[in-house]
Amino acid sequence: MPYTIPAAPPVSRTPSLLRRELRDRLDALARTHRVPGAQLVLDTGTDVISIHTGTADVSAGTLLTGETAVPLGSLTKPFTAALVMLLADDGDVDLDEPAAEHLQELRSVPEVTIRQLLSHTGGLPTGPDSDTAAATTAARYLASVCTAHDLLFPPGTDFSYSNAGYVAAGRLVETVTGMPWAEAVRSLLLEPLGVVPAFIGDTAPARPVAAGHAINTATGQALAARQNLAPLEAPAGALLASAADLAAFGNALIGRSDLLPPAVAKDMRRAEPAARPGTLADGWSPGLALYQRGDRAWYGHDGNAQGTSCHLRTDPESGVVVAFTGNAGGATALWRDLTGELARLTGIRVPAGGHPVDGGRRAALPDCVGTYRNGTTTYRVTAGPDGEPALSVDGDLALPLVCYADLSCDLRDPATGSLEPGGRFHRDPVTGTIDRIQISGRTARRTDDG
Repeated sequence: MPYTIPAAPPVSRTPSLLRRELRDRLDALARTHRVPGAQLVLDTGTDVISIHTGTADVSAGTLLTGETAVPLGSLTKPFTAALVMLLADDGDVDLDEPAAEHLQELRSVPEVTIRQLLSHTGGLPTGPDSDTAAATTAARYLASVCTAHDLLFPPGTDFSYSNAGYVAAGRLVETVTGMPWAEAVRSLLLEPLGVVPAFIGDTAPARPVAAGHAINTATGQALAARQNLAPLEAPAGALLASAADLAAFGNALIGRSDLLPPAVAKDMRRAEPAARPGTLADGWSPGLALYQRGDRAWYGHDGNAQGTSCHLRTDPESGVVVAFTGNAGGATALWRDLTGELARLTGIRVPAGGHPVDGGRRAALPDCVGTYRNGTTTYRVTAGPDGEPALSVDGDLALPLVCYADLSCDLRDPATGSLEPGGRFHRDPVTGTIDRIQISGRTARRTDDG
């Protein structure tokens, strides 16, 4: 249903009252979801409300403040995309030229363009896990992963979320600028924003930083988690930032900053027609997810490091920017509940992300049973005793799938019976057979070779 998002909180609530109410709700939700610390910034274009709660690192007992930097995980990717977009604006690269023109390690996939790297439409697999990546170099990593054999679909025809694509984008920045990725993001983005840089792997960070946390299910105690991102994966997930830092970047993405020229900010929000991210969002542009809510288009990104959950949303039409960080896995659920509180208190309906359960006409898809692969990750769909298919990823516990006539599917929690957004299957247009599965934005190609 269409709705109107106000550019500022309702006049019945002053900024000070709204700040107090949101702080109370953030405190309560952090306790409910066992999140040691969290930050929220709501920038309406008229008022900026910044609140925080809790502890940055339970091991050290340090408080989380508004200046504390939190591991962003994949929310690093829009920063890397912005670097590439600035290079394109300067004429150093052409977004629609093959990335292999600048990166010899991509010569096996000469048709993949720079724009496709940024929008996850190049057909590249996601890449190996961080422990495997830590044992090699970026050039060898890309040469081994980005091959014609491993392409998931013809470049520019579909969507598959890929860390490898952003490792390549970071290498592109380094090749063109002559600077290491961290130096480029520091000098071209963070320092102009007034952000003190912080990265995973810093031995002496120049600002307070938060640890991610895991919850011991037996005791309920939060334990600090170790970040294990490989150095070569930095362009895909190495940044630490506060919610205030994210909000500053969000303002640049909607043209309310001198950091990005208006044309660059607009291009970063231009959705790619082939990008169908399924349950992740409604579309994807070079670096940003698109969330269509009624007649409004929101842009942003989510990120999860080890034990953190961070989120950025921007609405160019109203000028609203919302940024959130939380330092435990439960912060994703906290974020979802917090967006509900924002809607109740302000009327601003921020898309939490993902799609609700389809709930459409169910359909039996017996021909979905088989083996699918994305790089080194194996997805197996098997037929259960009741005829309901089940999905296992790399041998993990198989979860029942509920399938629909439009080829979308949901995952059923075997303990509660509740449904969570899963993804979709894809039929080959010529043969009519199911040849791909997309789960949580990652596509796997059918192999049926065991």
